[in-house]
Amino acid sequence: MVHNEHSPDIVQAQRDWNRTYSALAQAPAGSNTRLRRRLIDLSRRLVQDVPRERLADLRQQAGKES
Repeated sequence: MVHNEHSPDIVQAQRDWNRTYSALAQAPAGSNTRLRRRLIDLSRRLVQDVPRERLADLRQQAGKES
């Protein structure tokens, strides 16, 4: 069940996290520092702003609207 209570900026942060994660998976090992730092920053924001029990809803919402 998806709750549409996540703010648009949080949904966008989750989309950015998804894109960054994919880019990091494809990046050469020696050139991924910027992507790793971006992923850490986005992860920190999501953990601070979204309760753990709502993360699955957020991921689902971000996937549907992308």
